[in-house]
Amino acid sequence: MKDIPEQIRAAYKEELAANKTPVTEQDIPLSYEAITSEWLTNVLCKSTAGAKVESFELGAPDNGSSNRRKISIRYNAAGTDAGLPEKVFCKATQDLANRMVLGISGGLHGEVTYYNHVRPLLDIESPFAYFANYSPRSFNSIIILNDISDEVESFCDHNTPMNKRRLESQMELLATMHSRFLNSPELTTVLASLGTWPQFLKRTEAFGMEAGSNKGFRDAEEVIPARLYKRYDEVWPKTIASAEKHDQLPQTFIHNDVHLKNWYCMPNDVMGLSDWQCATTGHWSRDLAYTIATACTIEERRNWEKDLIAYYLEKMAEGGATGISFDETWNHYRQQMLSVLTWWTITLAPTDVIPDMQPRDITLQFIKRIATAMDDLDTMDVE
Repeated sequence: MKDIPEQIRAAYKEELAANKTPVTEQDIPLSYEAITSEWLTNVLCKSTAGAKVESFELGAPDNGSSNRRKISIRYNAAGTDAGLPEKVFCKATQDLANRMVLGISGGLHGEVTYYNHVRPLLDIESPFAYFANYSPRSFNSIIILNDISDEVESFCDHNTPMNKRRLESQMELLATMHSRFLNSPELTTVLASLGTWPQFLKRTEAFGMEAGSNKGFRDAEEVIPARLYKRYDEVWPKTIASAEKHDQLPQTFIHNDVHLKNWYCMPNDVMGLSDWQCATTGHWSRDLAYTIATACTIEERRNWEKDLIAYYLEKMAEGGATGISFDETWNHYRQQMLSVLTWWTITLAPTDVIPDMQPRDITLQFIKRIATAMDDLDTMDVE
């Protein structure tokens, strides 16, 4: 693990020096500006005889944990007649900081694995990929997704109103995914390379997760309940313990970063989930706690969390995951708030090698919701 950051830096410099023009589908563009019509033809038209990309136009840059951009595409007659996508949404790791975070953590491998191998097995509202690939040495990558912007009612943020039906839709999606892979054979095949949630968290130590999370916790004092803030010295050790708990529990496929900004609203209050770059195997309770804590306002969570958990368990049972007690789930839900918090305290105080991923107001709002949940639920005292 200690050698991976230096490996990424060296490979990044080599790729910039070589400045290779992408042509084949094995080539990964160094920037969006480096993309060629020939490369797009090879990745988007390979299954359509005679189809060819004639021209394309890049949308505005949007950078965070990944480098995001839309592309509008014009095909020849064969491509147009075949209905090939005229608009796509791309995610890439073109900057060194993005490669560091998503390469070291395993997040890049997780997202590419999701779109290439997991998404086809799930009947959920989520984007799909026309192409997804990365370099295991440099962690340069690109994922080309269907552009859903004309279909959604809204992409969520901390101000998105979440009525109970939308929250139940989130529970339905999570339960469909979790029950599908709970103790499944795929855990030893297509999912095996993802590693577990405790392993994922361990890898983040290479870019300063502990120090950044601790600093973020201290810096967020204004939104953390005083009773919890006084127990600062206990937070990181208990966070590690909450992650390690996963190794003792039934395993499934988990998204791992289900904060409200990664959800979108479709018509009729159907919720969709995107951004799969933290996907691993683990216990479903982390996704459950993370979704409820960030999607609900504090009062909504207090009023509805037990109803939502009961509804989630009902849908898990419909998917074949039976015999899970509410009391057992309630304890896991309470405890998993710890690692949910650390995902946002590090965002408030990113280390030198981490990109600035979220606006401060959104980060503080999510920290407030999660920390208040921890205080309400006596999370620090769950064993």
